[in-house]
Amino acid sequence: MANSTSASLKLTVQQTGENSGTWGQITNTNLLILEQAIGGYDAVNAASGATLTFSNGVLSNGKNQVLKLTGTITGNVNVTIPDSIEKTYIVENATSGAHTVTFKTSSGTGVTWSATDKGKKILYSDGTNIEEGITSADNLLVSGNVTFVSNASITGNANVTANLDVDGTANLDVTDIDGALTQDGGAVFNEDSADVDFRVESNTNQHMLFVDAGNDRIGINTSTPTKTLQINGNCKATAFEGDGSSLTGISSYSNSDALSLFNATGSAPVYACRAWVNFDGTGTPSISGSGNVSSITDNGTGDYTANFTTSMQDANFAVSGSADYGSEEALVFLVQSQATSNVRVNIDRPAVSRKDSPAVMIAIHR
Repeated sequence: MANSTSASLKLTVQQTGENSGTWGQITNTNLLILEQAIGGYDAVNAASGATLTFSNGVLSNGKNQVLKLTGTITGNVNVTIPDSIEKTYIVENATSGAHTVTFKTSSGTGVTWSATDKGKKILYSDGTNIEEGITSADNLLVSGNVTFVSNASITGNANVTANLDVDGTANLDVTDIDGALTQDGGAVFNEDSADVDFRVESNTNQHMLFVDAGNDRIGINTSTPTKTLQINGNCKATAFEGDGSSLTGISSYSNSDALSLFNATGSAPVYACRAWVNFDGTGTPSISGSGNVSSITDNGTGDYTANFTTSMQDANFAVSGSADYGSEEALVFLVQSQATSNVRVNIDRPAVSRKDSPAVMIAIHR
């Protein structure tokens, strides 16, 4: 009976009584083919595509375990193996040029590297098509970088002890991060509008920030907010916007509260001082103390203008004041003019002339 060949590696299958004197040589060739299939390497020029060979009973480039595709491609190319071959491969796309490379059978489908994918793939031929060998893994330990050029689905736990860099979209059902999380771009949580709460812990508070997804509420220092925003604890703000007309739960402040605040008695209302100043009017005027007074203008001897920091609503305010020059003589405090932005006063010596005073005091009420 004549020799035959195996279906995939094209080994010579020797029949009883055949190959007298050459049996050992044929066996050695079969062993070399097996070695090629198990660990053989070949660089294949794929610049114009390539058809890998599977010749009977001899070494052939298609029988290698590891293939490196090289060359500069100017268009999309195919690397083809014959139909009916069953074999595994490790294939590296080391071509240059931004075009796709497809590793396939003559009549079937294959696996394609994208125009920018210059990586490695584990492939196998089932005799009809080329399939990708690893699309999922139960336990995977990676000590270097991992690059996903297409979608990656992890159904179990993924323990990452080094950096994880995601340039695209990462859909994570449950994520436990023990270290720091750095986010350079934007972040959207719960984009699908699921009824899933969001919680941020502080060092000692489990619910420092809590988003109640089902009720559309945010709690700070609470996990059971009853309003759109609820803060349990003190709140400090530098400014509030709005007129407060919709605020509720705030106690009103009555006239009697104001009287009590100022230790006043009786039913007459209390009006606050809107501006005041105590200054030395000798030489260049210098302010000793003030409220809502920004500066003093020296108009001449005994003639001063007190300038308000914030103007009055009108000039119909009351002015009170005094001036002192020790025990030597009496001085008279006079109001010369009033404006929304200032008040001008004079200090006179009775029946003599104006006099600079070392202690001038002015108070404004409105």
